Amino acid sequence: MANDTRTRMLEATALLLRQRGYHGTSLNDILSASGAPRGSLYFHFPGGKDQLVLEVTRNSVDEVTQRLEAALAAETDPAVAVHHIYQSVARMLEENQFTLGCPIAPVVLDSPTDVPELAELCRSAFEQWIGLLRAAFVRAGIRERRAHALALLVESSLEGLMVIARATRDRAPVLAVADEVAALIEGAMLAQEVAAAH
Repeated sequence: MANDTRTRMLEATALLLRQRGYHGTSLNDILSASGAPRGSLYFHFPGGKDQLVLEVTRNSVDEVTQRLEAALAAETDPAVAVHHIYQSVARMLEENQFTLGCPIAPVVLDSPTDVPELAELCRSAFEQWIGLLRAAFVRAGIRERRAHALALLVESSLEGLMVIARATRDRAPVLAVADEVAALIEGAMLAQEVAAAH
């Protein structure tokens, strides 16, 4: 039962953070959404809201990282893998009726500078995701500098597209950009092959 209460609190916090951000999520909101008694919060999370938010954000980062690693590992061609990632994001948005986007973006936008560990966790998450993309592009023969720029382009476009799709309640922008980004990656690989042949 205790574990159920803890799990409910984590799940409620994860949802509220994605909807409202750090400052928009109060302890009362968490308790109300999870149906947990007030005393259970500090029993499970002695550090209060900050400890709860940190754990939820770590879990979210781990989940996104695992999905990204799996998507990149499933295809030898990173252009195909990236196209699948955009399609997966479009499906996710449609399934949640355009109410949820990136799990850490609302936290970053809230800029909780009073919780440095949380700010560092978000910074390192983006660094890690961009690094995974860059490594996949380098493995495909794209030079490091171009690979890094393409990785930044993929990550930043996905973040922006999630906002646009939520505003328009339409996944079409995500799919349109997926085609363009995949073509850019293919072009970069081809250019490298041509350069290596000369």
